[in-house]
Amino acid sequence: FASIHCTVDRINSSTHITGGTAPNTSFAGQDVVVKMTAEFPTRAFPDTVDAVLRGVKASRPLLVGLALGVAVKKVKAAYGQLGSWQALWGMIRKSPIGADALKLAVFLRANTGSLLVLVSTVALLWLVLRWLRRERTFLVDFECFECREENQVAYDVFERRSRQKKCFSEEAMEFQVRMLNKSGVSDETMFPNGLQRDPPEPTMAWAREEAEMVLFSVVENLLKKTGMSPRDIDVLVVNCSLFNPTPSLSAMIVNRFKMRTNVITYNLAGMGCSAGVISIGLAQQLLQVHPNSTALVVSTENITQNWYFGNDKSMMIPNCLFRVGGAAMVLSNRRWDRIRAKYQLLHVVRTHMGQDDAHYECVYQQQDHKLNTGVYLSKNLMKIAGHGLKANITTLGPLVLPLSEQILFFANLVARKVLGISTKPYIPDFKLAFDHFCIHTGGRGVIDAIEKQLELTADMVRPSRETLQRYGNISSSSIWYVLSNIETKSGIKRGERVWQIAFGSGFKCNSAVWKCVNERLCNERHPCWLEGEDPSVGGEAFGGASDHGKTN
Repeated sequence: FASIHCTVDRINSSTHITGGTAPNTSFAGQDVVVKMTAEFPTRAFPDTVDAVLRGVKASRPLLVGLALGVAVKKVKAAYGQLGSWQALWGMIRKSPIGADALKLAVFLRANTGSLLVLVSTVALLWLVLRWLRRERTFLVDFECFECREENQVAYDVFERRSRQKKCFSEEAMEFQVRMLNKSGVSDETMFPNGLQRDPPEPTMAWAREEAEMVLFSVVENLLKKTGMSPRDIDVLVVNCSLFNPTPSLSAMIVNRFKMRTNVITYNLAGMGCSAGVISIGLAQQLLQVHPNSTALVVSTENITQNWYFGNDKSMMIPNCLFRVGGAAMVLSNRRWDRIRAKYQLLHVVRTHMGQDDAHYECVYQQQDHKLNTGVYLSKNLMKIAGHGLKANITTLGPLVLPLSEQILFFANLVARKVLGISTKPYIPDFKLAFDHFCIHTGGRGVIDAIEKQLELTADMVRPSRETLQRYGNISSSSIWYVLSNIETKSGIKRGERVWQIAFGSGFKCNSAVWKCVNERLCNERHPCWLEGEDPSVGGEAFGGASDHGKTN
């Protein structure tokens, strides 16, 4: 505790000091001692030490430059006294240090082979040490928001709530119902409480309630799973595209869980359904410059205030697909977390196609002619997504594909671009590089297109289809629901690689590649896929395809 003493020289009779044990006490012409106590945070002194160490580290170049400057001045002074460089060199040779240096030079010249072996050994040891000490990013664990029965909305409830708003024409209602039946989304998906009201209330208060319901739940459950305290978090990254209040969502989490004052926070907005991978990439880059640190990444979307209440068909499709969901992930670069981690992050590849107007405007938030705000989806969205996927795998391929596939791809490229041979572009077999695929649940058409373009099997895309069916399009968190589905129903073996791929407005296509490092932990039974079952009870029933929530 800290005490502060002060003396008051002159106080008028009407002056009052309030607070403490004697409120509204009057003082006049008295010496007053005010004692203030403040409790330091548990990490206040360690944080100060870290700041001092960082300052010392930052000042090293200045100290080295100062030492070199002093040395140069000494040499110039000696040169000025002797009058020539030859005399200076002669003095150095006659000095004890110079004589020893000459003896060492003669010895090394006579033992050149030994010198080369020594230098090579030191270089090899340095490379090995650098490889062992490289900053690696591990996924300690993750948590997905569970399905809540009170938030589930059947097709008939969806139609009734939409009609109660009295803003949709009959043609618009028929279009939404028809799209809903074709969407691959079941009637088990979740709506926020604000849109469940009668009639719906898309207000700021209900939007905050939706954010708190999802964010607080996944973060609290994840911290409990990992046995971590909120004060153990060094970096916090939150992404939500369409709901960005002030204070931010990251500030909301800091306030709720009472995190440290020096926690590094970021709040990503407007980056679409691929923002989950972007957040992982940002956390990875931050961990590279902050050793022995832990990052909490939270991905969600908020639909309370982003429901479209107009009659433009190009802006109605999100109403039929987007639902409530969210996920939280703990990343770490601490070496001792390798023991309890599930995955190691190998690659994050981001592709931005926003240079072209068609790509930039294919997913666009705007107002219709009646000033109803919504998200416009272009008819060319699938074609544009295909362009983004090709650009992304062109960068990702050399990082993950075996050499044989890279040779075939390069030979095909030379034949088409250099030799002018008319042939189809060669699509590398990514099944040779990855064992599991987590495809963003942007819609049935998105999953179908990736399955066809990458020539994946039905079993490889089944987790994504089941996620779309059970939870709908849950934006940036969907790839984590897919991964939890794979862990729960089939499991992941040590050394197997997982490819997470997502698309977002802008237009962006982003990929993250993970490698399983702990087979036991990668076979977790996630509550969001157990439908009330006991997570501790195993069984082959969860090894096959899910049949809950049949699509109409």
